[in-house]
Amino acid sequence: MAEPSEDDLDLGISLEVVATLVDHARAVQGTEVVDLDAEPDAEPSEAEAEDELDEDSLRAAILALNEDEQASLIALAMVGRGDFTPEEWDEALEQAAEREGAEDAAELLLGMDNFGDLLAEGVAAFGLSIEDIER
Repeated sequence: MAEPSEDDLDLGISLEVVATLVDHARAVQGTEVVDLDAEPDAEPSEAEAEDELDEDSLRAAILALNEDEQASLIALAMVGRGDFTPEEWDEALEQAAEREGAEDAAELLLGMDNFGDLLAEGVAAFGLSIEDIER
């Protein structure tokens, strides 16, 4: 059986969007890879200063997604956490979509410890690497 490719895997959300959110979440939750070659007291570039990665901007990015994409993110995190397997994807999506009256997708995801890593693990469960996805 061939490994799934980015092109034939439909998770209901762009893998580029997932990869970007993983990077953002890791930065916000303090799990990003630190560049040891960077100058410790260097001022952030103008582009970096404009691209402030904080919890509010992460929340806004999640809430800017449509309901199906939000459900896919939650389901990916649940697969990454081990609540579901890739074979149970439809069930994970169904449970993720049934959060009516509950907290919004951003609150739910931000409440998960290291949810950026959970998203990456969820993508990995489908045989893909978040690190290989172009942003």
